[in-house]
Amino acid sequence: MNIWQPEPGETLLGRAPVAFATGAAPRVRGMRWFRDTDRNDIQRKLPGWPEGPSFTPRSTGSTVVRRSVKGAATAAGVAVMAFLSSAGGNVSTPSDDSGSDTPDDPANEVEDFPVMWAAPDTLARSLPWQLDPSRFDHKHHRTHAIVTDRRLVLVSLPFDRKNLEAIDDEVLWQCSRTDIDIVELKDFKDGNDFTVTFTDGSWCRLTCVWRRALTRYFMQPPDLLPLESLSTKQRTTISEFIREIDASDSVTPIITRNACGHYNVDILPPSQFTSSFGSSEESLVMDSDGIEVDAEDYHPEDL
Repeated sequence: MNIWQPEPGETLLGRAPVAFATGAAPRVRGMRWFRDTDRNDIQRKLPGWPEGPSFTPRSTGSTVVRRSVKGAATAAGVAVMAFLSSAGGNVSTPSDDSGSDTPDDPANEVEDFPVMWAAPDTLARSLPWQLDPSRFDHKHHRTHAIVTDRRLVLVSLPFDRKNLEAIDDEVLWQCSRTDIDIVELKDFKDGNDFTVTFTDGSWCRLTCVWRRALTRYFMQPPDLLPLESLSTKQRTTISEFIREIDASDSVTPIITRNACGHYNVDILPPSQFTSSFGSSEESLVMDSDGIEVDAEDYHPEDL
């Protein structure tokens, strides 16, 4: 088993499965494209990439038909649900407030759906083909994004539903944090997508069920505190916490100080990594005296 680990002095901030996103609007549903800045398809120009499918956006007419059929089915479903509810049935409908039916960028979400936007010799063109669900067997493999305070790393690993703890990482690609200009969350449609724009102007659109946990340190780069900068009592509290969760002493804790004066400490034990979810956090909040803060005494910025 080979689990990717940061170098000495480097702090692991998060790890989660990622892949190129997939269109959700009727015209581009189930599709994705790789574009240059003139909106030409460049997938056959990407070095080392195997052959993949060529998608064609659905015509406006077929889209209207699909919408009409879906609308009729939805209306019928609503009528049935209303009838069951009025008859006293115990009916609940799922809700997810992270997504949005309103596109932020209709040209790239409704009319077209590029997941790579890259001029020649730009960083996005070097991304690995394994991110593409149309080219890589994502039923038996996963691609994970690993975020540290220094870089973004992409790895591939086997996926076995019966043995999620089996991790054998193969590094596919990496870039420095300084190569990344901005990361933006994209809520259309299911609220799982985000874009990474590089400093050379190229960008990619990825999807991740746990995108907020993965991207939060890109959205607001943390001011990490070294363990050595803390008081003896604070360091003791953290050491006891690490032993309590049975994590290795070699794991670098993620320590940040909140405006209220409390300290957030997050630990990502490799023993809890899985091919399905990536990393899992163990967290504690302590005060300036190194005393753990009870949940009922958390301040809003502690959450």
